[in-house]
Amino acid sequence: MTAIPDLADAPATPSSRLLALLSLLQTRRDWPGDVLAGRLGVSPRTVRRDVDRLRALGYPVHATKGPDGGYRLAAGTAMPPLMLDDEQVVALTVALQTATTGVDGLDEAAGRALATLRQVLPARLRARVEGLDLIAVRRPVDPVEEHVDTERLMAVGAAIRAREVLRFDYAAPAADGTATSGAPDGPPRRVEPHHLATRGRRWYLVAWDLDRRDWRTFRVDRLHPRTPTGPRFERRALPAPDVAAYLQQQFAGVTQPCRGEAVLDAPASLVARWAGPADVVEPLDAGRCRVVAGSWSWVGLAAWLGMFDVPLEVVGPPELRAAARALAGRYAAGADAPAPGVAPA
Repeated sequence: MTAIPDLADAPATPSSRLLALLSLLQTRRDWPGDVLAGRLGVSPRTVRRDVDRLRALGYPVHATKGPDGGYRLAAGTAMPPLMLDDEQVVALTVALQTATTGVDGLDEAAGRALATLRQVLPARLRARVEGLDLIAVRRPVDPVEEHVDTERLMAVGAAIRAREVLRFDYAAPAADGTATSGAPDGPPRRVEPHHLATRGRRWYLVAWDLDRRDWRTFRVDRLHPRTPTGPRFERRALPAPDVAAYLQQQFAGVTQPCRGEAVLDAPASLVARWAGPADVVEPLDAGRCRVVAGSWSWVGLAAWLGMFDVPLEVVGPPELRAAARALAGRYAAGADAPAPGVAPA
C-alpha cells in the first residue's frame, strides 16, 4: 500500500512518475493517452514507455482503441501493490478495526490486514488514524450461534453472481436450542439466489424458491450447497424496494415473538420516538395513544411500557397483563426489602 503522490507538480524521477501513473490508472476505468500525459506533465511517448515499465513489473495495463487511444488497468493473476489516497487509507483502517463478519476466519484475517496496514502507514496518516481513539466493542458470542465458513459463503455468492439455480440441503433447527440439528429439513431446496445479506452477525440468503413459488429467506449457516449448480435464470424483482426493505418486512414479527396492546396517557409523538419499526402508535387524543408493540418476552414488553412513567391500561393479551402484575409485584417486593446489613424495623 502506497499513498498517492502529489500530482500538482510533475514527478521529478522515473520511479515517482511510475507511482503517479499507477495511481491514476487505478482511479478510473479508461484513460486517454493525451489526458494521462497532461496530468503527468510529460509527452505521450513517455507515457507509452512508462506503461511498458509497469507491464514489465507485472501490472496488466491494456491499450484501448478509439479516436484518442488510451490505457486501462485490468485485473491480473495476482494482487498488485495498491495505491490509496489518504482518505481511502483512513476509511480502510477504520473498517478493518471495526470488522465483525460472523464468517469463520475473516475476523482474524481482518486483524492481520490491519496489522499489515499499520506497519506501512506514513507518519501523517498514522497520527490521523490513532487520533480517532477508536474502540470497537464486540458483541458477546451467542453460545447457540453458528458461524458461516468462507467456502460456503463463496459458493452461494458465486451462484448469485452467475445467476444459476442453487441446490442445497437445509438443516432443521435443533431441539436443544443450537442453530442446527445437522439433519436435512426435507428434500433438497432449489432456489434462484438473489442476494446475500448480513443481519446481527448472521448471514441470510434471499431467494425465489422454485418449488414453493415464493420468496424465502434462508440462514446461510444452515444450508449446505450441492454441486453442480442448475441452469441460468433471469433475476426476478423483489416484492420490496430493495433487499434491506424486504428483510425488514420479513423480520418485523419474527424478532418480536411477544406482541401486546396498551393505552398510554402520553402523546403519540412522544411514544413514537421510542417505538420500533414494527410497532404501531395510534393517537387517541392530544394526550393519549394506543400502542401495539413487541419484545423478546412479555416481562420485557411490560417494562418497556412502564418506562414512559405515565398511567396506562394494559389491553392484552392475557400474557402481557400477567407479566405486568408479576413485574409490579417484583418491584414492590424489592422496594420493601431491607437494605443489606440493615435489620428490618
